[in-house]
Amino acid sequence: MLARIYRPAKTAMQSGKAKTRDWILEFEPASARTIDPLMGWTSSTDMNGQVRLTFETQEEAVAYAERHGIAFRLVEPKAAPMILKAYADNFAPGRRQPWTH
Repeated sequence: MLARIYRPAKTAMQSGKAKTRDWILEFEPASARTIDPLMGWTSSTDMNGQVRLTFETQEEAVAYAERHGIAFRLVEPKAAPMILKAYADNFAPGRRQPWTH
């Protein structure tokens, strides 16, 4: 029973960074998912797959796992590159591509 402690990345669907500040403790799947032959739904007999705990800091998540004897793997977050953009750059005279349709 191995757990993963990580900080989720922002979703690709929106530009905001909501729900990326907390740390998540999730269990790795213990068994493969099976496909129902009639409906095509996937199911699993692993009940730990339903457990998802959130913590405010990495230290709290690690302390919880150690206190309860849970083996864990810590995944460090990668820093996203900061790309500065301005709307006025679309109309700059030194623009590489002309602004036409």
